[in-house]
Amino acid sequence: MKTLIITGGEVTTSFLKKTIAKTKFDKIIASDKGLEILDKCNIEPNYIIGDFDSINIQILNKYINNKNIEIKKLNPEKDYTDTHMALKLALKIKSTEIVILGAIGTRIDHTVSNIHILKEALKQNVKCKIINNKNEIELINKKTIIKNIEYKYISLIPLTTKVKGITLKGFKYPLKNDILKIGQSIGISNEQLIDNAEINIKKGILILIKSKD
Repeated sequence: MKTLIITGGEVTTSFLKKTIAKTKFDKIIASDKGLEILDKCNIEPNYIIGDFDSINIQILNKYINNKNIEIKKLNPEKDYTDTHMALKLALKIKSTEIVILGAIGTRIDHTVSNIHILKEALKQNVKCKIINNKNEIELINKKTIIKNIEYKYISLIPLTTKVKGITLKGFKYPLKNDILKIGQSIGISNEQLIDNAEINIKKGILILIKSKD
């Protein structure tokens, strides 16, 4: 089951419509202020979740009595962000693939946190990525094949202290059974040369970032 999460970062109506047209999502989760962009596009979510401290209450009230939507009100004094709770919900409803929009924005603390919470999906072996119109971000801990050349740059950043046994095939700057450590920038701005390029990992977790510019 494919699930789309819309959260309160930077999302344009055109990119949201393009994403939904490209992929058939079985469920849509609006995380707090993310409901506003869905409302602009006249797209109805299946779930609305958040502490609702940032959303326009008039917009939220439009959906309060909709029996087709499950609304989960969170306590503002909580241990997890609204986006993290939306991800937990997506996993709880047995999503097999999750796409998050709006998780990259002007709040750098939230952006970094949103990358880190992808680990929860990774531990459950659920494919999960954050996307915007320029980037695609996911965590990987095993052999990964990038099928098509869609992005200008491919960057690999360690999430764990060390990532061992990294071998890259089909990239401008190859690695062979190498190690990347936190604090290094060697993995930034590689380039994919062929379709079906390979990233092999023996131990650890990498942040895989695909960028168009």
